[in-house]
Amino acid sequence: MSYDERMKIEAGKLRDKEQVRILAIESSCDETTAAVIGNGRKILSNIVFSQIPMHIPYGGVVPEIASRSHIEKLDAVTVRALVEAGLALGDMDAIAATQGPGLVGALLTGLSYAKGLAYGLGKPLLAVNHIYGHICANYLAYPDLNPPFLCLVASGGHSHLIQVREEGFDLLGCTQDDAAGEAFDKAARVLGLPYPGGPRLDDLAEKGNPTAFTLPLPNPAGIYDFSFSGLKTAFINLVHHLDQKGETPNPKDLAASFRLRVVEHLCERTLKACRNLGWDTLALAGGVSANRLLRRELAKRCEEAGIRLVMPPLSLCGDNAAMIGAAAYAQLMRLDVAGLDVNASPALKLFPEERLKR
Repeated sequence: MSYDERMKIEAGKLRDKEQVRILAIESSCDETTAAVIGNGRKILSNIVFSQIPMHIPYGGVVPEIASRSHIEKLDAVTVRALVEAGLALGDMDAIAATQGPGLVGALLTGLSYAKGLAYGLGKPLLAVNHIYGHICANYLAYPDLNPPFLCLVASGGHSHLIQVREEGFDLLGCTQDDAAGEAFDKAARVLGLPYPGGPRLDDLAEKGNPTAFTLPLPNPAGIYDFSFSGLKTAFINLVHHLDQKGETPNPKDLAASFRLRVVEHLCERTLKACRNLGWDTLALAGGVSANRLLRRELAKRCEEAGIRLVMPPLSLCGDNAAMIGAAAYAQLMRLDVAGLDVNASPALKLFPEERLKR
């Protein structure tokens, strides 16, 4: 019997186990992180090693540096995660790792490491979609949360409205060009802010006047879709125009004005979907879910509309292995285990593009 066949059988046995512990690895970009998760809802440990200081001199993530750092740190963060959880490798019931999307070299380091552990221990291997992980971060913060619910995924590469159901996902709307996080990063570079740009712009915007400058509110054709390219261009043109006139506007006001429009656009489309389709539970996910104005504005609008809003704590907004472990548990219960031939997929999709609803 092959490893893959044996692991399907082992996964089936775990469905009836009272306590299922998963060791999860996340290495899709510039964080090396390992976690031990109990039953997909409880964090027993979650260790994150950030590479940000390494990439600051280059103004962004350098893939080769990221991959080499993952190789150097993976074993150390995994050992620390096990120690913090008070468990040994032999106590793990399954091993999980991010398959994609992300940087291919970075993904390969974590996935290959997880493959070796799974094969050596004789444990099932789970290959997890990074975006699914971000959604599942909410299960760790809200153990009572269960589908169905609407989820706004906002990150550096994604701006999606996803209907999460027991039977799977339905893509309700998405960005037609740039993602919200990408727009924040570009605006930050225009303002001369160092990497990572999005969080720096958020910090600066907290001290500025959001009505100091008027920027257009995006209006893409799809009623639940997003668009940030035009807003980004308008912001760049505004800054260049002011510079050509010899004016020196307060960068805090520029940051606040740009942030306001991005957040307004995200909230307007998301709440419209809640109203039109009758959703009474909304989840926020992805790196941009750490944006302070977005959290405040969604909380305010949801309270006014009688909608339950769930948001991961800041510690679970960025890339982390805990969310991968939560997603892996759900996959394990569906017997969605990976074979040893599974490969990294830098452009991995959560669902077929043809399922996009207009």
